[in-house]
Amino acid sequence: MTKATVFTLKLEAELRDAFMAATEAEHRPASQVVRELMREYVRSRQQRQAYEAFVQDKVERARAQIAEGRHASDETVEAEFAARRDAVRRQAGA
Repeated sequence: MTKATVFTLKLEAELRDAFMAATEAEHRPASQVVRELMREYVRSRQQRQAYEAFVQDKVERARAQIAEGRHASDETVEAEFAARRDAVRRQAGA
């Protein structure tokens, strides 16, 4: 990746000094650490956006299923899974 762009940043002198001391203690260039932090921020944001899109899709599909009448009541689901739990317990010998 070509490093041809300069990024100017305003921050408190104390934060800059602490950051520079931390990067020097690790023998790493401050610019490298900043690039890593920026990449991680971008990656985290992309993951969050992908997750939000995934959840929104699930909600929309569930709403469509409800509108089409393809759903079960809480009581029906609970009864079905109670029966499944009982069957598993019987198989396990409990």
